[in-house]
Amino acid sequence: MPTQPPQDRIKNFQEVALGYSPEMARREAARCLQCRQRPCVKGCPVGIDIPGFVRAIAEGDFAGAVAVIRQDNTLPAICGRVCPQEVQCESHCVLGRKGEPLAIGNLERFAADWERETWGGAAHRPNRVRGGKGKVAVVGSGPAGLTAAAELSRLGYEVTIFEALHTPGGVLAYGIPEFRLPKDILAYEFRQLQLQGVELRTNVLIGSTLTIDDLFSLGFQAVFLGTGAGLPHLLGIPGEDLNGVYTANEFLTRVNLMKAYLYPQVDTPLYLGKHVVVIGGGNTAMDAARTAVRLGSSVTVVYRRSREHLPARREEILHAEEEGVEFRFLTSPTAIKGDEEGWVEAIQCVAMELGDPTEDGRPAVRPIPGSELWLPADSVIVAIGQGPNPIVARTTPGLETGLHGVIEVAPDTFMTSREGVFAAGDVITGGATVIKAMGGGKKAAQAIDHYLRNRSGRPIS
Repeated sequence: MPTQPPQDRIKNFQEVALGYSPEMARREAARCLQCRQRPCVKGCPVGIDIPGFVRAIAEGDFAGAVAVIRQDNTLPAICGRVCPQEVQCESHCVLGRKGEPLAIGNLERFAADWERETWGGAAHRPNRVRGGKGKVAVVGSGPAGLTAAAELSRLGYEVTIFEALHTPGGVLAYGIPEFRLPKDILAYEFRQLQLQGVELRTNVLIGSTLTIDDLFSLGFQAVFLGTGAGLPHLLGIPGEDLNGVYTANEFLTRVNLMKAYLYPQVDTPLYLGKHVVVIGGGNTAMDAARTAVRLGSSVTVVYRRSREHLPARREEILHAEEEGVEFRFLTSPTAIKGDEEGWVEAIQCVAMELGDPTEDGRPAVRPIPGSELWLPADSVIVAIGQGPNPIVARTTPGLETGLHGVIEVAPDTFMTSREGVFAAGDVITGGATVIKAMGGGKKAAQAIDHYLRNRSGRPIS
């Protein structure tokens, strides 16, 4: 897929990947072998009919391709951009055995963009589903919540989404930069959902503004928790409380939702300085590093394992390198030093060496004595993962949580320890992918439907 040249894109926040033309999309789609066993579908967490929509694109029936995708995927333009297809559907593609697998994600993105650009959400309006089965509250408007809301609405429920922030979208809105996921695409998907009949209430923090018990008293018959994993993990090293140390969540939220890149035109100061050090190796670390580059800083990513163990998508790593991000592998932070005014001026790191594989398949790491070094840093951005925010669990009696604060659910029903309260997505798994959260949201919505029909005595098909 064509992209902006690196020397241009580091000066703007416009989308890096430029998309397929219709001719390019048809040519790529024509490579599909239309395998009888459909292995690619097995790699899709929401079970999209991949051969079906690819065939439609190859035939030039773009509207048909969109219709096939939307049977199973509520957010195709988003998934086509941010989901790791290389380890999901594309990893199962037969073409990949001897060459490049089919670019399924790029084709999904093309179909969704064609829908938005051709119809603009006006001529193509999703059917407004008549409610009547009952009221369901969805807490959180990230990928799990959006998918659950769409599925429940389709099944005939009156759905209200409660979002803590002023802008809906969860991690899609605050955590992914504009150059990877333009905000107008997210807004389009929300318009589609509202046209379908879903109500959206922002600035409502469940656990503070309202509790779970309040939602039941308001007449909701079931509650779905899709609150994600927005509580950042910290390093736990000296100097982490200095001015100029940010978590990736705070940093990206300031840039994405509070428009800190426009300071001083907007009143959201964000000082980075000349040298920025990003700690971590996942997609969030790449997003933070590439955003800091666009804000004019030189950026070094510090990662404690080797390059081949970077958890970020290969595409994001390559883009970061093209944009001038420096990587220091087998390096781990041990302390942050500040100046007399309390601002970061350097970060101490130690060299690491790899040991035997651990339970997750990655090698253990251990510091090399006497290998400490100091890196200049005006700012440090910590991107080492995140977990669920505990506010819902703390304010909901009887709601059981597990390791690292994830909410425990029954694996077959997605119901929590509280009757009528269900959960899916990162809040039950910890940080994972958008499409995995969507798959959980869809299954949980179907479980809610089964639960409510069984309770009311309606037939269950």
